Amino acid sequence: MGGGYAGSPGRSLALVPTMGALHEGHRSLIRLGREHSDHVAVSIFVNPLQFGPGEDFSRYPRTFDADLEVCSAEGVSMVFAPAADEMYLPDRQVGVTSGQMGTVVEGAFRPGHFDGVLTVVLKLFNLVQPDVAVFGQKDAQQLALIRRMVADLNLPITIAGAPTVREPDGLALSSRNRYLSAADRVTALALSEALREGARKSRPKDILHAAHAVLDEAAAADPPLVLDYLSLVDPATFTAVTDHHQGEAVLAVAAKVGSTRLIDNVVLTLAL
Repeated sequence: MGGGYAGSPGRSLALVPTMGALHEGHRSLIRLGREHSDHVAVSIFVNPLQFGPGEDFSRYPRTFDADLEVCSAEGVSMVFAPAADEMYLPDRQVGVTSGQMGTVVEGAFRPGHFDGVLTVVLKLFNLVQPDVAVFGQKDAQQLALIRRMVADLNLPITIAGAPTVREPDGLALSSRNRYLSAADRVTALALSEALREGARKSRPKDILHAAHAVLDEAAAADPPLVLDYLSLVDPATFTAVTDHHQGEAVLAVAAKVGSTRLIDNVVLTLAL
């Protein structure tokens, strides 16, 4: 474990890394952090390294004052909100490479994304020095890669994963949901519906077939859902499971509705 919350010797600190635009899902991470530690810190930093060309870095929602209100209401002990030039030297040379695991599934559609994620997370760990860090299961591949980084680099931090928080209609909470029009949102519900349909099956081929049926229907909607991927993967490696896979698997989906890209996943337990 780390050295404890600065200013409170012997007391533990949980870090919740965010890019701001805090919502109920972030509140759930803060609450989980409080279960694990005496104090909770929240970082707010829209990380340029994890956005590729043509992605939504410039328009990513920035709601700092509202975010501070959320942190205050949740009893956060510290908010760390650095500027980009404080986080990265202008001639930055060294970063973290996410390896093969960072190039599949989400990484195949966003080259370099996970290198940027792991680099900023490692920097946050070094700067804040938490005992525990809390991440959401909605970003399942990110969570798996952060756990792998902690193991591979012998970082003295415990990683806690928090369940995905959903809106009443089933849509996974995301800061990007605010981009959706009313019509977009109707189409976007196909992501969570596809996961539910897939979860009703037990064999990999049947799981993918059931989920694809929902997504194919949404592809003909107005506006249409444009699928990036639907993958059933091993949660430890994010490689596709075999027909004989037993144990946990992640059914992950990513798609665009209008100009908004959304991801979602569900953890399944497969048995022959």
